[in-house]
Amino acid sequence: MAELKHFVRVANTDLEGKKNIAYALTKIKGVKYSFASAICNVLNLDINKKTGFLNEEEINKLNVILKKPDNIPRFMYNRKVDIETGKDRHLIGSDLKLNHEFDIKRLKKIRSYIGMRHSAGLPVRGQRTRSNFRTGSSVGVIKKKMKAATEAKK
Repeated sequence: MAELKHFVRVANTDLEGKKNIAYALTKIKGVKYSFASAICNVLNLDINKKTGFLNEEEINKLNVILKKPDNIPRFMYNRKVDIETGKDRHLIGSDLKLNHEFDIKRLKKIRSYIGMRHSAGLPVRGQRTRSNFRTGSSVGVIKKKMKAATEAKK
């Protein structure tokens, strides 16, 4: 039996060797459980197999399918009909974060409603702002014990 590796490097992310493959893959930014289980099904890997027992060939297959997930259904991708390319893509890691930042910058540049909310630091998705999202010092009721303690110090 192969020896358990404590950490396995997949897609520039260290995965715990003690966890099952499907749960360990969720530590990669942009990969959720359903996508991870789809990867395992495509590669014929046992979902309950520990990540530390993967051999080099299986790790290479994981890296390849994470970069180009062609055999996985398109509805599972996290970037459908990309604005720049017009194709369905699945981004992981730093590429996902970078594209998210570019999307926000593009919205600010075209001065859309969402972009304006981002630039003002306000909530974008329709939350109420009357009581939440306040900045600055908090104003509240001073309890009697606290008030007595501050007066005693004076």
